[in-house]
Amino acid sequence: MSVVKRKDLEKFLNNLLNIYEFQDYGPNGLQIEGAEEIRKVAFAVSATKHSVNEAVKAGADALIVHHGLFWKFHGTRPLKGPFAKRVFPLIKNDISLFGYHLPLDAHLEVGNAAGISKQLELTDIKPFGDYKGSPTGLKGKLPRKLKREELAKTLEGILNHQVIFSTPEDQETINSLAIITGGANSEWSQAMREGVDAYLTGEMSEHDWHESAEAGVTMFAGGHNATEQFGVQQLMESVQKKFSLDCLYIESKNPA
Repeated sequence: MSVVKRKDLEKFLNNLLNIYEFQDYGPNGLQIEGAEEIRKVAFAVSATKHSVNEAVKAGADALIVHHGLFWKFHGTRPLKGPFAKRVFPLIKNDISLFGYHLPLDAHLEVGNAAGISKQLELTDIKPFGDYKGSPTGLKGKLPRKLKREELAKTLEGILNHQVIFSTPEDQETINSLAIITGGANSEWSQAMREGVDAYLTGEMSEHDWHESAEAGVTMFAGGHNATEQFGVQQLMESVQKKFSLDCLYIESKNPA
């Protein structure tokens, strides 16, 4: 069984994802420090009670997620209730927690949007989105023009999740698509400004449905968790290839 030092895994992940190029909603990288030597790594979209408990059951030395435990919008939080039930098992079992948010959304090789774009076989891929000067997704061209219903069906197969979409009156087919996974509802407007036919994210509000359609952009929403399962899975493949570690992916039943 292969072994890697925690600091070496941290360095590899931080450099791969260029974390220092982002101003994020919380810290990227090592969030909870566990054992110095890592033999088994668990991956999940979010650090929840479920994913933490599954990592403990599997005997993992580290848990790597897209949604970590510390966010600026939460402010200072006491270690009690649901938050404590996520933190204490990691500390008690000496499990390191790594979280990568915007860097894992934006990465053009192992990112969330990149994973979807590969399955759609997008071409002419370029960075897309802007959060404090950094991209948060990508845009590209479909291999052939599709009707919105065809693209929605294709996306449902990729995401294994229901896809809802807005319906611009004058748009018969879709040739180009921008993707920012998760909760980037309002960024359909950037797709409009850049002349992209359609936009995919995880969530859609009532007013986004109306406004994107009226602006001539087909907006697709395929679920926050469902659109963000690809980054950590591709990151797992990168870690396995680099260090030959024992790795596992923990699925979430979150339908949102």
